[in-house]
Amino acid sequence: MSELKQFEDDAALSRHEYDDTLVLAADFGPGRNVSVDVLDDTVIVVVAGEQYDLDVDGAAQAFIKNGVLTIEVDR
Repeated sequence: MSELKQFEDDAALSRHEYDDTLVLAADFGPGRNVSVDVLDDTVIVVVAGEQYDLDVDGAAQAFIKNGVLTIEVDR
C-alpha cells in the first residue's frame, strides 16, 4: 500500500507486517479534520476535505483515535 505515502507531508507514517495482518498507521495529530471508512476493498480517507481512496488486498478495518489513523488488513 504505497498509496499511504501521499500523507507523508501531513503525518508520521508506520508500517508493521505480521504473519496474518498488515498494520498501517498515520499520525495526523489531535484536532485534524480526518475521517475514514471502508467499502469493500477500498479504504476511504478524507483529510481536510481532500479524499484519498486506498485499495487493499484483503478484509480491512480502519479507525481513528487521538489523530492516529490505523488500517488493519487481513492477509
